[in-house]
Amino acid sequence: MTILPSSPTAPDKIRNLSIVAHIDHGKSTLSDRILELTGAVNARDMRDQYLDSMDIERERGITIKAQNVRVYWKGYTVHLIDTPGHVDFGYEVSRSLAACEGVVLLVDAAQGIEAQTLAHAYLALEHDLELVVVLNKIDLPAADPERCAAEIEAVLGVAASEILQVSAKTGAGVPELLDAICARIPPPAGDPAAPLQALIFDSYYDQYRGVVSSLRVFNGVLTSGMKLRFMQTGRTHEVEELGVRLPVPTPVQNLGPGEVGYVIAGIKDVGEARSGETVTEAAHPAEKALEGYQEPKPMVFCGLYPIEGDEFESLRDALEKLRLSDSSVSYQPETSAALGFGFRCGFLGLLHMDIVRERLEREFDLSLIATAPSVEYVAKLTDGTEMRMHSPAEMPAPQKIELIEEPFINATILLPSENTGTVMELCQARRGEMVRMEYISPERVELVYRIPLAEVVMDFFDALKSRTKGYASLDYEPAGFSPGELVKIDIMLNGVPVDAFSAIIHRSDMMEYGRRMTEKLRQLIPRQLFDVPIQAAVGGKVVARETVKAKRKDVLAKCYGGDISRKRKLLEKQKEGKKRMKNIGRVEVPQEAFIQALRLEN
Repeated sequence: MTILPSSPTAPDKIRNLSIVAHIDHGKSTLSDRILELTGAVNARDMRDQYLDSMDIERERGITIKAQNVRVYWKGYTVHLIDTPGHVDFGYEVSRSLAACEGVVLLVDAAQGIEAQTLAHAYLALEHDLELVVVLNKIDLPAADPERCAAEIEAVLGVAASEILQVSAKTGAGVPELLDAICARIPPPAGDPAAPLQALIFDSYYDQYRGVVSSLRVFNGVLTSGMKLRFMQTGRTHEVEELGVRLPVPTPVQNLGPGEVGYVIAGIKDVGEARSGETVTEAAHPAEKALEGYQEPKPMVFCGLYPIEGDEFESLRDALEKLRLSDSSVSYQPETSAALGFGFRCGFLGLLHMDIVRERLEREFDLSLIATAPSVEYVAKLTDGTEMRMHSPAEMPAPQKIELIEEPFINATILLPSENTGTVMELCQARRGEMVRMEYISPERVELVYRIPLAEVVMDFFDALKSRTKGYASLDYEPAGFSPGELVKIDIMLNGVPVDAFSAIIHRSDMMEYGRRMTEKLRQLIPRQLFDVPIQAAVGGKVVARETVKAKRKDVLAKCYGGDISRKRKLLEKQKEGKKRMKNIGRVEVPQEAFIQALRLEN
């Protein structure tokens, strides 16, 4: 077992870095090799994706949460943060970079630069971090390190001679990478004699120990037993345990400038230790807080409702605890006539939404219904005011609206040049406008399109992948709001609107959406004792209709022959009864029908 020094490590012997890359370029595998090589984990205990602690990460093979670990290499203390690659978790990456002086930018030697590679590289340069560019997967038969190095030199301006080549799978080149990290990444600056300033960059809730916060010390020395003041909330807590992750959490006596560790201070209220909070000593506080993080802006919204109505408070507690480890989730209570009490939640993207819903169900044992995802719209009203809408239910009457603006994004797509035509066709079909087209190399093109976010959140990524045989990559950033021809489409059962099925869509898509939704509901809603019309209506005008036919009792079963007028009388009587029932009857929609109709893939 590693014996930790009782005094803080000298700052010139500390290196803090994040590993960043596009999805599936080998970040977690490289972290595994570094843990093995530095002896942080015994070969007997080693497993793939060692730092990915959640079951959902292992099952999907993706990193969702950034994880930090301390390793030792040739007299240096290296704090390593393994970050997610998917565009929806870019906020995790930006938070990790605030705790570092350098970045290892990993590029697949077979695929070359991808959209996320560029996004992460520019983010690191914005933070003035040292870039160590590494070509991974050089052991693959399809690897072409020379072409990729030339591509990186042309796009990022990093000399090809400085680009390292490794295979995270076999371990080739990893010792040289660790040497380069210690040589190239600058040591952290910080004054151990100054008042304590430490930044919390991640937290999670432990039901036995309360809030466990990961932090990076910038100035001063953090000691076990010290009374701490949280500068944003103004609360004071005593340090119960101070430690570092080796990767097993290991207690230490103190942490000095530049060191990364965790602190447990008996905090039970999850709102007191949010990411971006500055921690200082209560007795000798720092004059000002460190610069925290920009609040993440949710891009996709959906309603989350418990299937059992009495689980509403449990869902509130679960969201509060989940938001501690994922501060990019926002939520506020809402009610639905069809689904009862729930929350309107904001997410950074569709995968983020899917992951959060699954985490709530697994980690907090809840059963949830998620409504169809929507984006934020801005309505300019006739009285000169402006309102933001996160769900169709919030949309005012059409006569009160002057115009509606929808959010746009700048989508950066990197793809093989042979697929350029089909991808441009896809973007134009989604109401996209081309901003830029650039050839990175003879085989690869970078396209930048301005597209409405609502056209991207549903199935754009799947369509992009299928048109390019999986070789395209996508990154996007917000590009403001623009007016659009948008309408609210209501789904009515027996003349009564059902708010859970309403949507705000572009006028050109209303017929298609209405037809799809009415057909789907006709299959899902069980037959009643009367005909149930299912209508899609825009502002009182019906654009699509289906009918669930009534169950019919055979009233002529006992009429063997006889006069036709007798049969006609019985049929008329039945018809009258059904008409009366239709006027007073309520359509019973089973819970399963809501779940099926609102399922994401539909």
